[in-house]
Amino acid sequence: MTKILKDIRVIEMGTYITGPAAGMHLADLGADVVKVERPDGGDPFRAFKGGLYSPHFQTYNRNKRSIALDTAKGGDRAVFHELIAGADVFIQNFRPGVADRLGAGAEELQRINPRLVYCAITGFGQTGPARDRPAFDTVAQAASGYLRLLTPPTNPRVIGPAIADSVTGHYAALGIVAALLERSTTGKGRRLDISMLEAMCHFNLDSFTHYFSMGEVMGPLSRPMVSQSYTFPCSDEKWIAIHLSSPQKFWEGLTKSIGREELRFDPRFEDRLDRIRHQQDLIDIMTPIFAGKTRDDWCAILLANEVPHSPAYDSNEALEDPQARHLHIAVDAEHPTMGAFRTVRAPYSFDGEPDLDVLPPPTLDEHGDEIRAELSRRRAG
Repeated sequence: MTKILKDIRVIEMGTYITGPAAGMHLADLGADVVKVERPDGGDPFRAFKGGLYSPHFQTYNRNKRSIALDTAKGGDRAVFHELIAGADVFIQNFRPGVADRLGAGAEELQRINPRLVYCAITGFGQTGPARDRPAFDTVAQAASGYLRLLTPPTNPRVIGPAIADSVTGHYAALGIVAALLERSTTGKGRRLDISMLEAMCHFNLDSFTHYFSMGEVMGPLSRPMVSQSYTFPCSDEKWIAIHLSSPQKFWEGLTKSIGREELRFDPRFEDRLDRIRHQQDLIDIMTPIFAGKTRDDWCAILLANEVPHSPAYDSNEALEDPQARHLHIAVDAEHPTMGAFRTVRAPYSFDGEPDLDVLPPPTLDEHGDEIRAELSRRRAG
């Protein structure tokens, strides 16, 4: 597939997830992303499970090159600034003020390269009473009101993946692409500031809109009730998920599937609003029914009756689904020293062609000599 951003050079000084995720999205679109890392261990995510190539690091650092630089030292800072001079984008996700101490502040870098799109990702923003607070995924979820939409009402505990980190990386990449588009006409770079708090508040827009328009404070069951979403364990202890939404035909298809068509005339379930009010009654009725057949059996029955559903897969099953295999969602590559690498490709298909090529995440300073040689040739040329 054509690498849409193949002419874009990105310098990423990111750690953990938000900055590396933003860089990865640009890399997936073909940008040349150079990851600048500390010589003494690199991105701390490298060592999250021992060694310097943890699954955490691999997740957000494919399709990149790595160079190790200590920008506190004059020689390495000069190399870094030389990289900036030929770059289109710079990404960092430090607390406010840290980048300036590393010779990577916006004012300094845009003085070197006025065309540079400078992206600074923080937890709580560049200004304000919380600007210096440390922030990780759970903190941003909680501060934005999103965590309460995921937390079980009883026995509360944090569940699920690092949504705030990933979402912020998505928003950062989108803002960067917008700034690059503007630069194509103005010739000038931009400073893009994005915080995890702002990103997650925007991501949580549906909850805030319900509050603004109706005074409703949503909870973890608010949307599933309105959308008529269900998850049931089957006889083989595998789960199935159903989402009826609003069309009456899906409700009718479900009653036919479970052999309980008389439920259509039950006053608790006659229309959608009734079913929303009495969702727990429906769950109590359907739970033992779904426990009577295997997941595969239910999938076949629901499919025949056009009920929106899916097996609720674990990660070891999802990519083996025939549709996932047809779309080639899982892709493979071989790292010269780290061996086999498997990942999930970017979701884009341009002109009907998905990008099935992937570069494994780099080892620390894997491309240091290569990048320095490129700079040397540019100086000579």
